[in-house]
Amino acid sequence: MCDVISQFSGVSRRSLLGLAGVAGGAALVSSMTAPAVAAGDYMKDLGNARDYHTRLALLGTAAGRTFWGGTERQGISSALAVGDAVYLIDCGDGWARRYLQAGLGTQKEFSGLEGLEGVFITHMHSDHLIDYPSLLIFGSTDGLAVRKKPVQVFGPGSRGKLVPLSPSATDTPPVINPENPTPGISDMTEYVYQAYAADLNDNMRDSLKPDPHTLINVSEVVVPPGLVVNPDVDPAPPMEPLHVYEDENVRVTATLVKHPPVYPALAYRFDTAEGSVVFSGDTAYSDNLIRLAQGADILVHEVIDPRWVESLFPSPPTPAQEAKIHHLINSHTSIEEVGVVAENAGVKTLVLSHLAPADNPKNRWLEAGRSFSGRLVVGDDLMQIGIGKRRR
Repeated sequence: MCDVISQFSGVSRRSLLGLAGVAGGAALVSSMTAPAVAAGDYMKDLGNARDYHTRLALLGTAAGRTFWGGTERQGISSALAVGDAVYLIDCGDGWARRYLQAGLGTQKEFSGLEGLEGVFITHMHSDHLIDYPSLLIFGSTDGLAVRKKPVQVFGPGSRGKLVPLSPSATDTPPVINPENPTPGISDMTEYVYQAYAADLNDNMRDSLKPDPHTLINVSEVVVPPGLVVNPDVDPAPPMEPLHVYEDENVRVTATLVKHPPVYPALAYRFDTAEGSVVFSGDTAYSDNLIRLAQGADILVHEVIDPRWVESLFPSPPTPAQEAKIHHLINSHTSIEEVGVVAENAGVKTLVLSHLAPADNPKNRWLEAGRSFSGRLVVGDDLMQIGIGKRRR
């Protein structure tokens, strides 16, 4: 069972007339609209969040490597809070400010991240990582230095080779960082430290800040040897979920999903004592994801509107435009498909996030409910959903 405890943005296909009784008794706890409000107003809306020991927080819900002028949605990032422990999924633009606005950390100066236990990166596209450096660089100031143990960071390893050149290409582009053109999360972390070496060395020597290596422990999710023969052909062959992490609050498993030409692209499942939440990452329709998400309480899934893709460029498109259209259509899950994924996985609640475009009318997203018999929620920044029973 899960309750929306901040902004309500969805209904069940079965319950369009009975909002008070959607999805097996989930309660409507605050307003049914999602206006743009200041951070202080959001904090007032979160009073009921403390009634739940476990809750999902959508920090940023926009897709893509753009700032989406005209909308206040921030880049893709979500968090799962279990008591005071927080687990962050992806580090899109603005995640840290949203983290504090969501009430996940203390509101005092030079604090806020003390409860952050783990970070889980789905893949190495920049819209999921653009604010990862802020964790590494600002973390020692904002609470990581007072933790008793490092924050655990998990993410993909290296692809191993460059992605194939698009068939639409008319020439061969240069290779960025040819010595290591496809770094995974471990190498990226070290590159960030190198890029900010002047600042880090300054603060370690002058202000006696700790070595950031002692505050964050980075691990790559290891794909079983021999599973993927050629990521250019099949980057996500059938597989059983992989064990990634476990502590007293959560058990985390992962699977490969289809987001070509990216490899590895991961989805994560978090099982807690009060319920389970799955994060799709970026993916086309994926049988591996359906297997991972079987019976979950909540599936947070990316979605793209094919009509928007069709409207992006005049006809005929240029080679570059044609390549972009191919990626958008073949590497993401459409409105028409995402409900099918949720239905086949047997999840209770489908939450749409990583919205492409970020400024689409809400009614268009709700069309995903035509293929899903559970509760459909259109995600908004700072929306929270309680999981399990209310404590009071």
